[in-house]
Amino acid sequence: MIDTYAIWKTLHIISAAILFGTGLGIAFFAWFGYRRSLEIGEIDGLRSVLWLTVVADTCFTAPAVVFQLASGLVLMHLASWSLVSTWSVVTLGLFFLVGFLWIPVVVIQILMSREAHRVASVSELSERFHRRFLMWFVLGVPAFLVVIVIFYLMVAKPLPFLAS
Repeated sequence: MIDTYAIWKTLHIISAAILFGTGLGIAFFAWFGYRRSLEIGEIDGLRSVLWLTVVADTCFTAPAVVFQLASGLVLMHLASWSLVSTWSVVTLGLFFLVGFLWIPVVVIQILMSREAHRVASVSELSERFHRRFLMWFVLGVPAFLVVIVIFYLMVAKPLPFLAS
């Protein structure tokens, strides 16, 4: 007998792992690629890292985000959970907060990648590029922290949040 809920939950967990892992990998490589490129004055590595950041978000992060929402709603339906329970509202609200933080990050990544491909050297990167990189980081940190809170709510389902 096929357990539909278990299949959806497994796929939901896999997509959460893809989402978190890709985000963490992007953050790691972009941060260290940026720092290293400034340190050694070499633009090619930074170009590659920023281009791959955009590609990874397109191929992995964006589909995982869409699947997270869809599979989460399917799981709530299969478990007969109310969409207006405190837990559901808080969890979905946090999900959309992460999206609110992530969408500007994606735009910033695209703009930084384009600028890195236009210049001949690291020294030609504009002050705007460096401010964008700082904003990318500033938006990314709370997004990651909120995702960890969502993970906790998914796993623990604290009782005060389960009440309608």
